[in-house]
Amino acid sequence: MTKASGPILKYVPTTCPYCGVGCGLNLVVNEGKVVGVEPYKRSPINEGKLCPKGMTCWEHVHSPDRLTTPKIKKNGKFVDATWDEAIDLVAKKFKEISDKHGPKALGFQTSCRTVNEDCYALQKFARVGFQTNNVDNCARICHGPSVAGLSLSFGSGAATNPFEDVLNADLIVMWGSNAVEAHPLAGRRVMQAKKKGIPIVVVDPRLSATARLADKWIRFNPSTHIALANNMMYYIIKEGLEDKEFIKERTKGFDDLKKTVEKYADATNIHGVPQATVKEFARQYATAKNAVIIYCLGITELTTGTDNVRSMGNLSLLTGNIGRPGVGVNPLRGQNNVQGACDMGAYPNVYSGYQAVAVADNRAKMEKAWGMKEGSLPDWYGSTLTEQINDAGTVVKAMYFLGLNPTVSYPDSNHVREQLKKLDFCVMQDIFWNESCEYADVVLPGTCFAEKDGTFTSGERRVNRVRKAVDGPGQSKYDWEIIGMVAKKLGLKGFDWKSAKDVWDDMRSVTPGQFGVTYEKIEKPEAIHWPCPTIEHPGTPILHIGKFSAADGKGTMFGLEYKAPAEVADAQYPYTLMTGRVIFHYHTRTQTDRAAQLHYEVPESYIQINTQDAKQLGIKEGEKIKVSSRRGETITKARISDDVAPKVLYMAMHFQNGANNLTNTALDPLSKMPELKHCAVKVEKVA
Repeated sequence: MTKASGPILKYVPTTCPYCGVGCGLNLVVNEGKVVGVEPYKRSPINEGKLCPKGMTCWEHVHSPDRLTTPKIKKNGKFVDATWDEAIDLVAKKFKEISDKHGPKALGFQTSCRTVNEDCYALQKFARVGFQTNNVDNCARICHGPSVAGLSLSFGSGAATNPFEDVLNADLIVMWGSNAVEAHPLAGRRVMQAKKKGIPIVVVDPRLSATARLADKWIRFNPSTHIALANNMMYYIIKEGLEDKEFIKERTKGFDDLKKTVEKYADATNIHGVPQATVKEFARQYATAKNAVIIYCLGITELTTGTDNVRSMGNLSLLTGNIGRPGVGVNPLRGQNNVQGACDMGAYPNVYSGYQAVAVADNRAKMEKAWGMKEGSLPDWYGSTLTEQINDAGTVVKAMYFLGLNPTVSYPDSNHVREQLKKLDFCVMQDIFWNESCEYADVVLPGTCFAEKDGTFTSGERRVNRVRKAVDGPGQSKYDWEIIGMVAKKLGLKGFDWKSAKDVWDDMRSVTPGQFGVTYEKIEKPEAIHWPCPTIEHPGTPILHIGKFSAADGKGTMFGLEYKAPAEVADAQYPYTLMTGRVIFHYHTRTQTDRAAQLHYEVPESYIQINTQDAKQLGIKEGEKIKVSSRRGETITKARISDDVAPKVLYMAMHFQNGANNLTNTALDPLSKMPELKHCAVKVEKVA
């Protein structure tokens, strides 16, 4: 690892390591230590503003409980090891298991929290070293349906317009997104739009912080997005408000859509919204000159996630609200590099830049670029994140986790813990010892965002620079460097990277859509939006101008039927549980709970329960209650509120022994997304 050097006091411009907005900030370094953060006023993304997480993102960097040395489990206990010992063991075990059981016996999972260069390195290692497509990332359990759904609708699985473009809209629809808490600086753009007089409609079962700023809040029954969207489109078509010329020139599938939505002339019995409200909303969206849809995990984390995303695509295509400023369909990405991890090919069916593994020419190209034997790369769709967990101990014998805490962040935590116990071998590579490390055989100390160079790709496809400010602790190494060490131990070629830039240039050389995104071009704070196919290309802030990214250049509308969630409330489990985020924490709190102020604000889990339900159960504010599902239980504090409807509960997903003890592993058949946003539970007062 190259040592950081320079003046005693310095500002290092970099990118926030939390949500996918991509805010610029300066790490303040004094005598080799990060001592604070200052907003980066030159950033066009956040314009010198930061949220509570961004302002405290430096506090975990020099935490005394950082991982500093490799650890190996011997006789059930972890002991410190040298890098040679750890790398030898990882290489030996993965080769043994691969030789004995074949390429499907190994699983590789990378984080959406680490830099693009690490994600590219891990997926290349899996494919070159073991000829496996069992590679995935944690976008699977947040925005996998966005990649799938937007690709089907528009030909590209990414946001269509940049965040600041909401200021060019005449109507902003926020559907299943609590941006004010989950993506505060994207939420700030919406607040700026509100000050300009641009109307905001929030569609959410819960009166969230975002719903409170809306001009109109539409409460609907949880997980009934398709029924509501179809009901809207019925009125748009009935009243002749569809964009007929746009449909004729730039789309296909209208007849299928029209036939389907005719069945949803009145779907209040499903979604719970009065027909007068649906009709008014449909007219407002269809008649706006420029209407944008912003959505998030309320849309995606369901067994109908891909169809929910396609429903948002249907609305935009039907009304021509795509392919120009002020319109579009834009997912807000929950993690700093959830877009980038997918872009890098850390996915079971594509290489970097979404080049399908099933296409022979793509495989041949990669084999040549990576110095592999002709015909050695597989064409099969690899095992996804949740499938790898389910197959642990049977098909999958060994797994490699980079920057993940699956026993807290994956659905049905009890199931995950039991499955990890079944593995023959498990590697956890991270910056802290987390709850999942207990199930590893080797734990490897990587470096955090402040200790490495690289890139994050934000939710608006903007590739932002991450810059090293200080050295990592102890014997920690760059994550791409660790992967390269294992690869070289196995005798693999093409892993002799000396810097993050080397890894990036390796990726660029095989990725047409990002070939023009050079480190030199993204040194400026504006950075570059992909696609950027050539060195001279300026980047593409707005997608689908003139034609769509699909092979035939057309957008596709789909006739999609409403399907109920995999598990609905019943007599035994009479409540519906929804999950989400709070502004003060991030995912499993590995980083944010080490910030004193953030811990003070929300030190423990809680659950929102409707006033009427609390009264019936005799539950008072702050009392402990037990919430149980068919998969597990958790004890948490009650917060009594009419923000949630009767028989609906809301719980943040950040806490151990929390919401994911309860959530459902049922999968969306298209994207393999588990149903994290909807499950049936019962509530009991704790004596």
